[in-house]
Amino acid sequence: MIHATAQIDPQAKLGANVSVGAFTVIGADVEIGDGTTIGPHTVIEGPTHIGRDNRIWQFASIGADPQDKKYRGERSELVIGERNTIREFTTINRGTGGGAGVTRIGDDNWLLAYTHIAHDCVVGSHCVFSNNATLAGHVEIGDHVILSGFAGVHQFCRVGEHAFIGMGVLLSGDVPPFMMIATDADTQGRPRGINSEGLKRRGFSPERIATIKRAYKTLYVSRLPFEQARAELARTAPGAPDVARMLEFIERGQRSLMR
Repeated sequence: MIHATAQIDPQAKLGANVSVGAFTVIGADVEIGDGTTIGPHTVIEGPTHIGRDNRIWQFASIGADPQDKKYRGERSELVIGERNTIREFTTINRGTGGGAGVTRIGDDNWLLAYTHIAHDCVVGSHCVFSNNATLAGHVEIGDHVILSGFAGVHQFCRVGEHAFIGMGVLLSGDVPPFMMIATDADTQGRPRGINSEGLKRRGFSPERIATIKRAYKTLYVSRLPFEQARAELARTAPGAPDVARMLEFIERGQRSLMR
């Protein structure tokens, strides 16, 4: 299952039933879990840990040095979970010493062609990144997030779970959980309601969706000053776990919200 033209460093560790395509290069300090398939002409550099049953297509670049001028060769890592699909020309960089030291990707994600995930990013599970979606350094993406084609996320921004980011959106601030962001006349994203269709598909009840929608209106439609809107969310949060999650996300943020 290892093509004769593949170059695999003796220090690399490959699990059972790992398949490696033609002309692929796997460096030292790379660990690949059982059942993972790696296409031809792929480069995987370490330190990188890749879990079980991932599918990495041809021409991907995984675990390369971070594209950060402050990087000085310090040890940093890339950790990828299980059952991810990583399509053609995707690039995923390791972390930096000045950041978390590690880039992390969860399980069951779809990273489509030309996706880029920069240094020190944290990506959850069950996400879909469409073609050319790009994360700058230190970005955090929650579970079940969809980034549409050509969407870009500025460094240090966060996107909460179950958010939907429309095609071509450029995010320069944080997006709370459950939100839908789409482009305005320019490419800066603007809130466009909640991701109600996605929530329905994931089994959210009508009551939960209605509660989230009320919280969205408080934050984005009521025209309340931000501190008043946050206080209103805090008032309703004790009986509404989804609102409490939105509030927790907002309160630990270092960047302003997309508003």
